[in-house]
Amino acid sequence: MNYLASFPQYPEFPLGPHSTPIRVSSGSEVVVLCLVDSRAKSRPSRPRAGQDKAKSDTSPIVTTHPKDTVEKVDLCRVCFLPTMAKEKGLDNGPQAVLAHALTIDETRDQVETNLEDGLASSQISPRAEKWGLNELDDGPGVQPIKILVHQIANAMILVLIMAMAVSFGIKSWIEGGVIAAVIVLNVVVGFFQEFSAEKTMDSLRSLSSPTATVVRDGKTETIPTGELVPGDKVELKTGDTVPADVRLVDAMNFETDEALLTGESLPVTKDARAIFDADTGPGDRLNVAYSSSTVTKGRATGIVYATGMRTEIGSIALALRATDKKTRDPKRSKDGKVKPHRYVEAWGLTAGDFIGKFLGTTVGTPLQRKLSKLAILLFGTAVVCAIIVLAANKFSNNNEVIIYAVATGLSMIPASLVVVLTITMAAGTKRMVSRNVVVRTLDSLEALGAVTDICSDKTGTLTQGKMVTKKAWVPAVGTYSVGTSENPVDPSIGDISHSASAPHHTSQTDEDHEKVTPFADLLEDNTHLKDFLNVASLANLASVYKSEDTWKARGDPTEIAIQVFASRFDWGRDRFTSGDAPEWSQTAEFPFDSDVKKMSVIFKHKDGNSMVFTKGAVERVLGSCTQVYWDKEQGLIEMTEPLREEILRNMEALAKQGLRVLALASKEYTVPADKDAPLDRKVIEEDLTFRGLVGLYDPPRPESAGAVAECHRAGIAVHMLTGDHPGTARAIALQVGILPENMMSFAKDVVDSMVMTASAFDKLSDDQIDDLPVLPLVIARCSPTTKVRMIDALHRRKCFAAMTGDGVNDSPSLKRADVGIAMGQAGSDVAKDASDIVLTDDNFASILNAIEEGRRMFDNIQKFVLHLLAENIAQACTLLIGLAFKDQSGLSVFPLAPVEILWVIMITSGMPDMGLGVEIAAPDIMQRPPQSLKTGVFTMEVMIDMLVYGLWMAALCLAAFSIVLFGFGDGDLGHGCNDAYSDVCDTVFRARATTFVCLTWFALFLAWEMVNMRRSFFRMQPGSKKYFTQWMHDVWRNQFLFWAIMAGFITVFPVLYIPVINHVVFKHTGISWEWAVVLIEAILFFAGIETWKWGKRIFFRRRAAKHAAAGGGDLQHNMFSQFLTMSESESQEKAAEQGQARAGQQQSQQQQQQPPQQQAETQGQRIEQAQ
Repeated sequence: MNYLASFPQYPEFPLGPHSTPIRVSSGSEVVVLCLVDSRAKSRPSRPRAGQDKAKSDTSPIVTTHPKDTVEKVDLCRVCFLPTMAKEKGLDNGPQAVLAHALTIDETRDQVETNLEDGLASSQISPRAEKWGLNELDDGPGVQPIKILVHQIANAMILVLIMAMAVSFGIKSWIEGGVIAAVIVLNVVVGFFQEFSAEKTMDSLRSLSSPTATVVRDGKTETIPTGELVPGDKVELKTGDTVPADVRLVDAMNFETDEALLTGESLPVTKDARAIFDADTGPGDRLNVAYSSSTVTKGRATGIVYATGMRTEIGSIALALRATDKKTRDPKRSKDGKVKPHRYVEAWGLTAGDFIGKFLGTTVGTPLQRKLSKLAILLFGTAVVCAIIVLAANKFSNNNEVIIYAVATGLSMIPASLVVVLTITMAAGTKRMVSRNVVVRTLDSLEALGAVTDICSDKTGTLTQGKMVTKKAWVPAVGTYSVGTSENPVDPSIGDISHSASAPHHTSQTDEDHEKVTPFADLLEDNTHLKDFLNVASLANLASVYKSEDTWKARGDPTEIAIQVFASRFDWGRDRFTSGDAPEWSQTAEFPFDSDVKKMSVIFKHKDGNSMVFTKGAVERVLGSCTQVYWDKEQGLIEMTEPLREEILRNMEALAKQGLRVLALASKEYTVPADKDAPLDRKVIEEDLTFRGLVGLYDPPRPESAGAVAECHRAGIAVHMLTGDHPGTARAIALQVGILPENMMSFAKDVVDSMVMTASAFDKLSDDQIDDLPVLPLVIARCSPTTKVRMIDALHRRKCFAAMTGDGVNDSPSLKRADVGIAMGQAGSDVAKDASDIVLTDDNFASILNAIEEGRRMFDNIQKFVLHLLAENIAQACTLLIGLAFKDQSGLSVFPLAPVEILWVIMITSGMPDMGLGVEIAAPDIMQRPPQSLKTGVFTMEVMIDMLVYGLWMAALCLAAFSIVLFGFGDGDLGHGCNDAYSDVCDTVFRARATTFVCLTWFALFLAWEMVNMRRSFFRMQPGSKKYFTQWMHDVWRNQFLFWAIMAGFITVFPVLYIPVINHVVFKHTGISWEWAVVLIEAILFFAGIETWKWGKRIFFRRRAAKHAAAGGGDLQHNMFSQFLTMSESESQEKAAEQGQARAGQQQSQQQQQQPPQQQAETQGQRIEQAQ
């Protein structure tokens, strides 16, 4: 939450981007978020480290008020410093003086920690008990009272409350009491289910909550931020959310975004060595990093000095908690005045907000909002139906007429719908956790089933994220190939062979005859290789080390792979940078940046000379190189255009093998005279000497190809957006099936659109992108802005897009996407915070799991909504048509009593609907096109089914009532049969009982039929060969549904035959021969539903055949068939030629322990469209 966004503007106290502490009469120190005097025209400058703030060239002009005055002018919307926390009973922390005013050693002493090894394990528990969890007190959390009000505040419950009030008003105690019991039951069950769901969502959010990298007992480990205590040593890097208030110990090009705290729009560069005056404002404390701020650049280590509500952001939370406004402010004119009609407008909007929130039409997920609106519609329908009943009886105030009207109104209310929906969604979130998907927002549960396009990263998502260096090319000496290794982080395993040829000159025969050479021999008299290894090991933040006879690595997978390669020659980073007198000492660092796509470091040698070491994308590094050692004889020569082209050809050769290629470069560096002058990165990274290329292999995950093929069958297009070279991206995309096998059979413009570079894509205008025959399936060298443009392009084509991301720069595209998916392992805290769901295993296949679960849940919601509303239609139609049944006094006799209606809605249907909510996915669920969120659960098929099933049930119920009453009875409707049992009403009560049992059985049979909305009850599993017994297995498979239906059948008998309950409560009596009517009608109902579903299958089968004939059954064919330029035979011949051309490369990759390639399924597959 951006707290500044919630602050109102005051003309006399304008808000600004700077924070300045002021004193008020009470002595409390208050941070007013630039509530400066309007005379202040410009932003105050930031004083340098150690400069007295009072002597700054410019300082903010603040107005000082007594505390009561501050409160009167509503300046309570301010941030109190930790002194406010003390007033609230919170101690600031273990330090006596704020950390920004202390040296690093003084801070260490204050918090009693060790700068090298961090805290000892024995110190953690006492500190956690003393200072508490490192969590912001976000208020009351899950609020039982709020949940209880929410259960009562919906239109369905309001109808029941009205019906209860009317029943008690006419002294119909039985009906009123039963309705009251139903209300209590609905509210209590709904309360506990929603309370449980809220707790579940809280726990799920904690699974994706930020983590912190700490050093304890001298070991680095990752822990939840809530477990941090004062004194912990933490490590921070780009993309991290600072977990607590931290006094920086070491900062390397370290910048944080503090807009959340200070309003500063630009990142703040930190200086760990600086010391400031105690009264320096939070925005000027450059030696501390604040909790909840984001690391935008660089890396740092620091000591935690304040946690939880004792942090600066905790102080803000304290102040803001009392200022949450629930009313709309009136609009002001330019002069700051408010006209009277604006107050009326603001009051009206506030009232609308309250009513919308109260009834649930403006809160909750889209589906919940739609159902709340449906409830209001049903509320209105119930009122209309009640009026119709009264009108049909000439608005008689007779109690029987009023009870009939109440019964008709109740028949329109699916009272158990909200409870069943809550349970289904809660179960869906828990189920997703077991499939490596953490849902952060309930909206995403519904959105997942509608995804049409997935934009995925490559590294670690489609691939294993386990980088291995396979090739290294040093121009002056040749190509080095790494052999087989069972442990990718063990530099002692695996051989290295050498070839004097460059990669694009090396044939398969040459590779077969490469000589394996000991590492020491390769280094002998080989200064070019040593210079290459210097860059590989030092322009690298990863570390490879041996612990307890086991090789381990820490850092980015790419850098680990390069560090392992250097360590094979005993040229690892630790060898040169550790110890009291290291050979190399780092003096500066320019981290990898997605815009420049390279990183650089400056190291000083023990002899006094300094060097710049750079690695990054080949095109970017090569563009900064002006010199190269091309062969051993020539020495250093100028980088000419032909040499650049030759280097790019070698890069292409490596990329075609599926390798990710990086370039390494270096240069001598002269330290400027002014050592405190800021370093210009552009100058540092120019005039470099090219040192060589390194080729990294990241094997595709074994399941990726199958998952991509499954996406295609589900009507979902997969786009790979990667920072890799186009050749590498294309090779991997072909392996996993993102690109079609027969690419060359398409028109040239289509092929060109399939694979593009980010630079080519970004050069296009929006209109030009829209004119592309297809949007790219692969975008290489992708930048964050490219991802955003891709999402926008998909939206313009009416696609529903999911986007994966892991870096801090991915957050804009994650937010822009319809479903943002963050990586749980490699993802930054910022990416997780911007996402809707988090993959705990960073696996592309888990996205498919999430989509399948989303579709399954959507399907199940459709099933029980259809089931419930069909029953409502049946009950309403039965009662409305039943108005024609008049007794001797001319009043209508209801075929169904109010309590019978409530019993069917709540007891008979409630539990089976919960069973439908947990039903497993249909066999063809991933062979259907994505769902439409525009229509939601109320598709045309559902609406028609609802009417057909409802009217069929109503017709049979009325037939049952008529047969018993007129067919076998005397047709006498008696007198007062809506109120009490008598001998003259015996026939009416028996007819009513028969109708009630029929409706109950219909509802139970319909629940089983709803397991699949199209397939026959006897053939739910289309591939089964158990033609006569499969239905038994299907009935038993969902045991919750089975026992719920069995309970529904059994509970009919007590309410039919127990005295008093049958006559007084349910207004019916026991039946005997009428069971024959029930059985016959149950068979007719079952036959009618099966006949209707048989007709639906024929209709959809014919529609699917037409769609398949047009190529719609295969996503790739559907997307690209119009662009085909070759016949099928020509396409196969072309594909065969391509296969032969790649055979040598594949054989080489297999020889180097390449995993088996997973190929996508052929485009000849045809699917039956389900909708």
